[in-house]
Amino acid sequence: MVIDPAPFSTTAVVDPDHRHTPEWRRALQASLPVGIGLVPLGIALGVLVVQQGLNPWWALVFTSLIYAGSLEFIAVGMVATLTPLPYIALTALLVNFRHVFYALSFPLDRVKGRLARFYSMFALTDEAYAMSVTGDRRSMTGRVMVYSQLYLHAYWIGGAILGATAAQWIPEDIVGLDFALTALFVVLSIEAIRAQSGFAVPTIAVACALTARLVDAEHMLPIAMGAFVSLLVVRYFLTRRKVPADA
Repeated sequence: MVIDPAPFSTTAVVDPDHRHTPEWRRALQASLPVGIGLVPLGIALGVLVVQQGLNPWWALVFTSLIYAGSLEFIAVGMVATLTPLPYIALTALLVNFRHVFYALSFPLDRVKGRLARFYSMFALTDEAYAMSVTGDRRSMTGRVMVYSQLYLHAYWIGGAILGATAAQWIPEDIVGLDFALTALFVVLSIEAIRAQSGFAVPTIAVACALTARLVDAEHMLPIAMGAFVSLLVVRYFLTRRKVPADA
């Protein structure tokens, strides 16, 4: 059934599918494709925890308290080698520096409640951010966002526990599990590019990444993200000036 929005000039029309579908179910449907990619990656983390000589329950600790994707893989080796805490903190800052830029556009205002907001900030992963900023605003309400983050977190924890439990049967020289994260980001990037009206932004992103790689490979991520945001700001003002001129 399609409702003509013309007669309703002051009231927003809600998609009947969104109106009648519980928010937890919408979040489950939205997070399932991403969660399928997180489970193999969590398994790889659980296997790594055991292979580094740590107790399997550390997989639960890492995924529950750190929950930082690639940083967790690095942290496992640091904990196993008793790396000094200041060095771990510096590494965490460099690896997750991109989250500073995520905060500029993450719609935290949709989330209601202090506890929900705190968890939403804690669980702001790359996948959760991509889902929140590219999804339909009418369907991606605050509760759907938080539920989606809870589901993604559960996929990650479940995969790590499964990997740590099954580590004794998984060969140490198996390859390919760590590629799950790369494959997942490729899919998310394709969807983001399809949502764009042109290829300017993806081209800028690739150029910033390649330039940062040449400038300083060890600190590629913060350099690339900083350059990317700067160029987006410049592009915004140039576009803003061009519109009145064309009009």
